[in-house]
Amino acid sequence: MSVVAIGLGISIVLGLGLAVLMDANDTARRALYPLIIASQTIPTTALAPLFVLWFGYSIWGKVLVTVLITFFPITITVFDGFQSVKTEMEELLFTFGASPSQIFWKLKVPAVLPYFFSAIKMAVPLSIIGAAIGEWLGAQNGLGYFSRRMMTQLDGAGVFAPILLLSVVAMLFVWLVTLLEKRMIRWRNDL
Repeated sequence: MSVVAIGLGISIVLGLGLAVLMDANDTARRALYPLIIASQTIPTTALAPLFVLWFGYSIWGKVLVTVLITFFPITITVFDGFQSVKTEMEELLFTFGASPSQIFWKLKVPAVLPYFFSAIKMAVPLSIIGAAIGEWLGAQNGLGYFSRRMMTQLDGAGVFAPILLLSVVAMLFVWLVTLLEKRMIRWRNDL
């Protein structure tokens, strides 16, 4: 769970930062968008053993696997949310004398919140998968390691138990994010 928490935290900061940068600067968007897409074309299971070589069996190799899997949906979904804000609304606020920071905080951030929560609901299960893959390919403890060890012993129940546990944890986290979303975006429930 520490790998999930650290990896998801880094992904949220990285994803939001990249989405804001790409929305604010067209040159950054043209430069970063293809790189972000390219980062998802490489199978993570192919990179995970390299992370083990670079970082050893420390937590950081598993965190990097988790970040690689989870930052993409956050970045792209939040960026799409920024792009969905109507240009006419921005121009109207600018005409009324709003500064760029006021437009960002009063118009864009509220408009992007539903996209952000959708991205988090996608990223949470992916972060658990990333942590499990990291442990499965290069760890000496954890549920992924336990599952791999049970597989070598041909213990079907031992392989399935961590999968079931991780699935329940992912569903619980998504439920908690949904509760937080309902509390933060009250206007959405009125539609």
